[in-house]
Amino acid sequence: MSKQNNISILVGVLSLAAVLLSPSLLADRLKDMTSVQGVRSNQLVGYGLVVGLDGSGDKASFTDQTFRNLMNKFGITIPQGVDPKLKNVAAVAVHADLPAFSKPGQTIDITVSSLGNAKSLRGGSLLLTPLKGADGQVYAMGQGSLVVGGFGAEGSDGSSITVNVPSVGRIPNGASVERAVPSAFHRGDTLTFNLNIADFTTAKRIVDKLNNLLGPQTAYAMDAGSVSVKAPRDASQRVSFLSVLENIEVEPGEGSAKIIINSRTGTIVVGQNVKVLPAAVTHGNLTVTISEGAEVSQPGAFSGGETVVVPQSEIDIEQEPARMFKFGPAITLSEIVQAVNNVGAAPGDIMAILEALKTAGALKAELIVI
Repeated sequence: MSKQNNISILVGVLSLAAVLLSPSLLADRLKDMTSVQGVRSNQLVGYGLVVGLDGSGDKASFTDQTFRNLMNKFGITIPQGVDPKLKNVAAVAVHADLPAFSKPGQTIDITVSSLGNAKSLRGGSLLLTPLKGADGQVYAMGQGSLVVGGFGAEGSDGSSITVNVPSVGRIPNGASVERAVPSAFHRGDTLTFNLNIADFTTAKRIVDKLNNLLGPQTAYAMDAGSVSVKAPRDASQRVSFLSVLENIEVEPGEGSAKIIINSRTGTIVVGQNVKVLPAAVTHGNLTVTISEGAEVSQPGAFSGGETVVVPQSEIDIEQEPARMFKFGPAITLSEIVQAVNNVGAAPGDIMAILEALKTAGALKAELIVI
């Protein structure tokens, strides 16, 4: 039997196996936790002019130079020393992401941003602009009317209001792909899955899952972030092969124990695997209140004394009971939350408690303050 027939049978068996496998509630599809090496988008950038603005264009010198060059291409020469007074024109940077496997004739979205001091791009249209890749080659051509989400208004007395950013706009399907990016998808005898979050346990589970379906030593882990698997060379069969593999469900490894604290908002996120060694914590507050008053001192009758006002201060100290609560060994996340809620600690107090536990070596987790 030929190698091509063997691969066809293999893909059929894989399809049946994928249907019969019962998904786990905690499992993720391979396509959700990994990306295929070589299948990626590419960034494009270009420089162009937006015209048709309602007096909100820029006054930059490079805009004037670009406009003169554009007019020269149309056979119109603007004499030197003549100011074209470009109130309705703005120089812009155009950028876009070229998705993997994009073919000539397809369209992509583009974003247009002002480079000068244009107040707004609302109502403008982008003239034909080449979009280049990192290699300097033109991969798309952009043109069209802008959609601007922000706006601004200014009164005669100088007051103004701006909502969002009016100097940036988008053109849906505003660029036409002119050149395809060469892809390494069909090259070699293997496919490599790059994990979105590198983890040794997850990589091993992916390898075990693939080897159970495809056969021993078909897949192997290159490191904690990459898993390679032998694949057919034929383009059509490789697509079918990958369509089966990317839908296989694998239970990812549990992440490392972390506690993330936002010091500005007081938000605290505790990971599932956080553990606390036996420790006792005391929590209490001391409140001091000082109130100022006045008392009138009246002399006795026929004493010849004077009536005076005597200041009087009153100091009150209120101390909440210092509550002590205990963290047990290998305590769970729910127990930590319950213990902190029972003592009535505020977010700032919780931060202090966690930092104290970390300093004492009782907190078995990475403490991250942002």
